Amino acid sequence: MGFKRKDLLGIRDLEVAEIEYILNLSRSFKEINERSIKKVPTLRGKTIVHLFYEPSTRTRTSFDIAAKRLSADTYSITASTSSIVKGETVLDTLKNLDAMRPDVFVIRHSASGAPHMLAAHTTASVINAGDGMHEHPSQALLDMLTILDKKKRLDGLNVVIVGDIFHSRVARSNIWGLKKMGSKVVVCGPATLIPPNIEEMGAEVSYRLEQCIPDADVIMVLRLQKERQQQMMLPSMREYSTWYGINAERLKMAKKDVLIMHPGPMNRGVEISPEVADGPHSVILDQVTNGVAVRMALLFLLAQR
Repeated sequence: MGFKRKDLLGIRDLEVAEIEYILNLSRSFKEINERSIKKVPTLRGKTIVHLFYEPSTRTRTSFDIAAKRLSADTYSITASTSSIVKGETVLDTLKNLDAMRPDVFVIRHSASGAPHMLAAHTTASVINAGDGMHEHPSQALLDMLTILDKKKRLDGLNVVIVGDIFHSRVARSNIWGLKKMGSKVVVCGPATLIPPNIEEMGAEVSYRLEQCIPDADVIMVLRLQKERQQQMMLPSMREYSTWYGINAERLKMAKKDVLIMHPGPMNRGVEISPEVADGPHSVILDQVTNGVAVRMALLFLLAQR
């Protein structure tokens, strides 16, 4: 089937065959990242613009590294260094950059749907690098690749997503993707952090972590996104950690081959303890490594339309 779309805006609308194609292509790019000289001329002459209106370490850097390893020219723009501080709208910024004829925009924005709106105003490809509380498709793809690397399958796995589901675009993209690929997904957290009607996405809901851990093949831990909360939705960080933090004691209830994942950044000692984050079950750094390969695959597919 391949991948024939102009943009990658979310996981929800992708077909299973498209997800499989991207994951298989990502594997081929992993080899490049293990070479002593990590560069190929695949996208020489192509221009990638990173347009980030929210802070980012892993996503922005890995997209930049991915583009450079494919020999593309890259330019990064943040809200604090762009004309938005002078009152320019995001759309005007995009139109002016589009007039310079880039090939791909990688866009992160705090408003859900912003990349979709901007994609309609440019002939360049747009990759959604995270929009509000909506989706983060490249994160879900790298998460699925990491699980495949370790478990050799997605179908039939039991994936538990723990934490701030309400504010998490990572959770939403992973639910869409994992369900399409045949996994069972359970979301777990305090009632205030579980979105209403999330069962309509195909996820099961639990409010008790101890009930979820024993059957989990993968535990995906999410950060508490205090910056998105209009009001405090928990009594305290300590209480959250007591009831929902993944620590060594709780991990004793898990399967011996359980995977521990986290999209970062981590609040160590809150949603995950240091001994778990750095322990033998953790594949957190594998996720980061796979992020470069997945983003190489996405840039390759979209820049060469």
